[in-house]
Amino acid sequence: MANSWYQKAVGEMSKLRNQLSNKLGWNFLGGTMNSGYKLDSSRVDVDKARNLYHNTADDYKLGAGFAKPVVNTTVGFMGVPRPISEDEEAQKALDAFFDDNVSKMQRTLRNSGREGDGFVWITREDVHDNKLYPKEGARLMYNIIPPEQVTKINRDPVTGNPVEYILESIHSWMNETGVEVNSKITQRITKDKRVISTDDEVPPGMEMGEQLNKWGFIPIVHFKNEGDVHEEFGRSDLEPIEPFMKAYHDVMLHAIQGSKLHSTPRLKLKLKDVGEFLRNNFGVTDPAKFAKEGGQIDLDGHELLMLSETEEAEFVEVKSAIGDAAVLLKFLFYCIVDVSETPEFVFGVHTPSSLSSVKEQMPILIRRIARKREHYDEPFKRMCRIVLAMTSEADNRSYSTFKTTLQWDDIDPRDGKDIAEEVKAMVEAMSIGVDKGVVSLESAVNLLTKYIDTMNNFVTDDQEVPGEREKIMHTRLMNMRLEDSQFNESQVKEIDKVLEQIRKGTG
Repeated sequence: MANSWYQKAVGEMSKLRNQLSNKLGWNFLGGTMNSGYKLDSSRVDVDKARNLYHNTADDYKLGAGFAKPVVNTTVGFMGVPRPISEDEEAQKALDAFFDDNVSKMQRTLRNSGREGDGFVWITREDVHDNKLYPKEGARLMYNIIPPEQVTKINRDPVTGNPVEYILESIHSWMNETGVEVNSKITQRITKDKRVISTDDEVPPGMEMGEQLNKWGFIPIVHFKNEGDVHEEFGRSDLEPIEPFMKAYHDVMLHAIQGSKLHSTPRLKLKLKDVGEFLRNNFGVTDPAKFAKEGGQIDLDGHELLMLSETEEAEFVEVKSAIGDAAVLLKFLFYCIVDVSETPEFVFGVHTPSSLSSVKEQMPILIRRIARKREHYDEPFKRMCRIVLAMTSEADNRSYSTFKTTLQWDDIDPRDGKDIAEEVKAMVEAMSIGVDKGVVSLESAVNLLTKYIDTMNNFVTDDQEVPGEREKIMHTRLMNMRLEDSQFNESQVKEIDKVLEQIRKGTG
């Protein structure tokens, strides 16, 4: 019996060890990996993320209002970068593409932060509407792919780079008989080919089968938000704060429901003779019959109640449930602020708090924006390479390099007054340093160029752009001419004055 129990226990432990080993890919006894590396393919619930963003989820109605500011604030401060290329022709091509699609790029960053992933498919297509795009035979198109359509990304087992994108979408149309038809379209895209297939009815105008990918690369860019190396897809910025928004909704809902108890005050009467009270105030001749028939008292038009000397009347109000929940709601609010790394003034709190938050929390937001920009550095640079490669191939152009750098707009938390005071302090400090001989004029000018955008370096290599030294000399020369003209004008007035006195004396 004991041996049977022992064998059963060993069998259960072995089964549990195998389950953990298969799940984690780790051999506990040997301490070595017994299975290959596998990406975490869990996905964000896209529909739920969109409902939270638009505040259309009934279970989050009173708490999901925080979702949109969290996403939009980050995207608004991030902006869209400007690509910088060493090749002038490449720079023109990139500027034209970015200028045409800046709004779509903003939408891509918003979708990526909200849904965890943003996918962009760059295509080159002929212009069919020549009225809107005259003299354009073909142009690059910026196509945003809904993340739920990308069902799988097959990657290189060594580098982890995508080697195949698998897209699935539902195409709806109405056939010739007036019946709406839904077809599931599957696309498999690699650097060599694009395979389109369906098990349903083929939509009109769509060709099934294998097509050659003439570019030699996959023209899809993946904007992966907060993604880790072990994850196939990104994470939504709303995931960390989702439980707090749910709790905020529940607390607020219960508080509002409790407020119904005290929304209408109740009248409390302390009476010695109820029958006499009813007769004097409401004309009830038979109180017993009135009570038996379920009579009701209407206080409308009875602003004055007749009471005896010992009788009392007062209104009773229940303590506010919202007041009791205020502390918890405030706690949940700051949980959302801290977890989302979003300053509290973004949510429109009262003025004293927001004034302090601007100075105290703005550096936190700036660091978050800087981290987000670095996170999206790679997909934007890949997009630039795709644009240059397509333009070079289609237009038979040759660029010296496809390499680009990104230039983002600076985020300055200071207002105009703070900036002016800082510039004033720096100019005065540099003036004293130059007058005392401890700072050269060139060093002072080069330092001030960081604070004043209209200033150039003291000396520039570009002959068409004058350095600050030439500009200073020109300003001094103009001032000298003005001083000379003013001096000459005063001398002429003095001479005229003397001549006038001489005429009067001789006359």
